[in-house]
Amino acid sequence: MTSPLQFRTFTVDDTGNKLPYALHVPDDYQADESKKWPLVLFLHGASERGDDPSALTVHGPVKQAAQGADLPFVIVAPQCPAYSAWSCELDGLYALVEEVLAHHRIDEDRVYCTGLSMGGTGTWALAARFPNRFAAVLPICGSWMPEIAPRIAELPVWTFHGEEDSSILIQHTEQIVGALRELGSPVRFTRYPGVGHDSWTRTYDNPEVYEWMLEQRRGG
Repeated sequence: MTSPLQFRTFTVDDTGNKLPYALHVPDDYQADESKKWPLVLFLHGASERGDDPSALTVHGPVKQAAQGADLPFVIVAPQCPAYSAWSCELDGLYALVEEVLAHHRIDEDRVYCTGLSMGGTGTWALAARFPNRFAAVLPICGSWMPEIAPRIAELPVWTFHGEEDSSILIQHTEQIVGALRELGSPVRFTRYPGVGHDSWTRTYDNPEVYEWMLEQRRGG
């Protein structure tokens, strides 16, 4: 049985930019050396920025893995520097994903990105920057510009937002979803009536979310 989480540091470049990260490998990863696994990139919110990736165990799939959940995918969860935001770290995130792909048995057609709040924004931004890298994305209560729609119109998207969110207004998600639907995208949009900023707990606690995500394949 593997440890639920490993904590590592990825060196982004030679100018001191680094991304600490948490890594989860399924318990039976070693059972079949020919099997390739899906990969989930999880982007945390602003409150978890810093240089201690153990702080990432408070939300989402990292929290579930730390609590012993048997998740059927490899998880990589980087930690954003305290002075930055995910929208400024896109190249580093892409490089980290490529690093994990190079050293683990990953199905390259089943790489997913999801994140909450600042991480939801980062999910939108990363998908727009590298739309051909991912099989699907799940941004939660994020904000980005609707002009990304043509870049991700063919990418499976399921997005979530609380209708009473006063930190990042639901209109941000509505605008992107509207732009995608105008292009014929089958984007899924789950609204939570009466819910504020924390629209991620019930999202990540919903098994259907992971089931949908893992059904998506790049180019499928």
